[in-house]
Amino acid sequence: MSKSLRFNALDTILYREKKVVNTPSTRISEYFGSHVFTRKVMQQYLSAKLYKQFVKTIDSGKSLDRDLADHIADAMYNWAISMGVTHYAHWFQPLTGRTAEKHDSFFTLDDDGSPIEKFSGDALVQQEPDGSSFPGGGLRTTFEARGYTAWDTTSPAFVLEVENEKTLCIPTIFVTYGGQSLDYKLPLLKSVSYLENVAVKVCQLFDENINKVYATLGWEQEYFLIDEALFYARPDLQFTGRTVLGRRAPKGQQMEDHYFGSIPERVYAYMRDLEVECHKLGIPVRTRHNEVAPSQYELAPQYEELNVAVDHNQLLMDLMDRVARRHKLAVLLHEKPFAGVNGSGKHNNWSLATNTGVNLLSPGSDPSNNLLFLTFFVNTIQAVHNYGDLLRASIASANNDHRLGANEAPPAIMSVFIGDAMTRTIEAFASDSNAGNTAKEAYQLTNMVPELEKDNTDRNRTSPFAFTGNKFEIRMVGSSSNCAGPMTVMNMIMGKQLNDFYAEVNALVDSGKDKKAAVETILKRYITENRKVRFEGDNYSNAWKIEAKSRGLNNFQTTPEALAAFVEEKSELLFTESGVLSVEELHAHYDVKLESYSLQIQIESRILAEICLNQIIPVSVRYQTELANNILSLQDLGLDEESYAAQLDMVKQLGSHINALKSLINKMRDERAAANEFGSKEKAFAYNDKVKPVMEQIREHAEELEDLVDDSEWPVAKYRELLFLK
Repeated sequence: MSKSLRFNALDTILYREKKVVNTPSTRISEYFGSHVFTRKVMQQYLSAKLYKQFVKTIDSGKSLDRDLADHIADAMYNWAISMGVTHYAHWFQPLTGRTAEKHDSFFTLDDDGSPIEKFSGDALVQQEPDGSSFPGGGLRTTFEARGYTAWDTTSPAFVLEVENEKTLCIPTIFVTYGGQSLDYKLPLLKSVSYLENVAVKVCQLFDENINKVYATLGWEQEYFLIDEALFYARPDLQFTGRTVLGRRAPKGQQMEDHYFGSIPERVYAYMRDLEVECHKLGIPVRTRHNEVAPSQYELAPQYEELNVAVDHNQLLMDLMDRVARRHKLAVLLHEKPFAGVNGSGKHNNWSLATNTGVNLLSPGSDPSNNLLFLTFFVNTIQAVHNYGDLLRASIASANNDHRLGANEAPPAIMSVFIGDAMTRTIEAFASDSNAGNTAKEAYQLTNMVPELEKDNTDRNRTSPFAFTGNKFEIRMVGSSSNCAGPMTVMNMIMGKQLNDFYAEVNALVDSGKDKKAAVETILKRYITENRKVRFEGDNYSNAWKIEAKSRGLNNFQTTPEALAAFVEEKSELLFTESGVLSVEELHAHYDVKLESYSLQIQIESRILAEICLNQIIPVSVRYQTELANNILSLQDLGLDEESYAAQLDMVKQLGSHINALKSLINKMRDERAAANEFGSKEKAFAYNDKVKPVMEQIREHAEELEDLVDDSEWPVAKYRELLFLK
């Protein structure tokens, strides 16, 4: 019998040649952003007048004049041509969660049929992909195909290099023929505008010099790396990004020896190669390290303006896959590719900064008297208090359901951690008492090391929404998700909260109260109200689940129940009043999320059945036959049953699990067929309540068979190989 894919993969890894990475010998700062149409590049290709006009247009948020667009297109074209670019693409973020691009050549024929290269302002500003071939939640049907992409001037164009081909990529939004959102970017941009406009009004209660507020984001991307040959030996990884079955390896992460450990040489080469590609494209990655689980890693950048940071993370996920292929590796961005070890998240570190250089969430040396900081700090907590369920819904997915609440991820209960020092500060503020010493402590551990400064706030890795000193870390975002989803909601709920706060302050001032006293009065009330959502303890504990319920906090364990928050009346009002989505758009996006959930479970169940029927059951039957023949041989020798009792027991066990597998697979197919008859909401619940439990039962029996069958016959790559072969 020929070797299985598993053993072919193991042979391939054994003789794998080392990948030599030729990284630039210059400093990163010398080639950083070399493939980006930055403002510095614009100045080289535009006149001073046109450059100032364009920058003013971007900074003011006004629409771009088509005549100016022609000049920008000409400058962008000349720069791209100098880079060796032959094609351009509108690069957008449909509701698939990843990116899409439609390539067109600069080459065309002139009116007289002469071949030329050109790039017009019209081509820069607007293109037309098929609006019915992407998820739309009913906004577009098959016969309503037209859709538009439109240039997002706030995010710089870049040159993407694949092999030796270079394409000019232009970040865009994606809408229907009627202008309705079919993407993540347009709602994000609207939420940014909504938040920043309100935040400026609030800031000017304290400092009239503040006329611009920027939402900032620093994401942390976790991922797994495995050998490409092992990836292709696992159909479930190819089709779903996770292992739908597989017995845990004897060793997992229990020794705690992988986290921050020495980076394997092959992985290090991949990381360095990836960083070079990121830096050329202006993605400011700085941090790399081993994560907790075997074969799990992380990289993180500096903070950037939120819209650009989201684009960079989307671009990064594409780069990670491309670079991995060069190294004969496969990158796994699924939230839980392996059972029994940590899954992967994408922590979103969110803050607000002003044109005067102030981080609005930085406490400073005396936070109890920093009223500007307290205003934004307390209002952030209040926003989560009021709209925690909506924030939970923004990170819900079939993938993330496997991770949330496990021992490496925040639970599905929304709470806010701020630390002992900040708790003392705001509670003292609310009660008009002295907060005590909030200065940072220092440790003198030994004369041989410098004095160690202690932060005011500890880190609580169990919290879904944690203050970490000068920002809030939204820890429950999934590793494969588009940051735009939760960031849109975060911007929106904060904008709503600040708007309410501003109105309340003005109402008190109009009634004759001093402005400072009005601000303090309202903040004190918020501090009292939002105690319900603040929690400093272990979010993993059963005690917290009980306490959270008594506080009235919801614990939505699954995506279908969590997503309902999107279409509650108060959410609809929030989306429409902020201008982020219309009711029709909101319900369409909600339907897309439900359908995506069902489709993911459907694909997982299909590949699970295929692996069991085509690989596991046949191998198990062959091994059972081998054992049965052994028993017959021993009987022919005249040996008593005691001599082959173990073999007989294994034959029975194998038969039991084989029969259970086949029966459960039939049941799973029936449940799936029944689920597919429902509408999007009922279908999602049916897949969750009926199909998923059967899948778990199938997995249990398949893993028992993995434990019984001869290792040399087992066809599917095992966890010990997937996680520990570098």
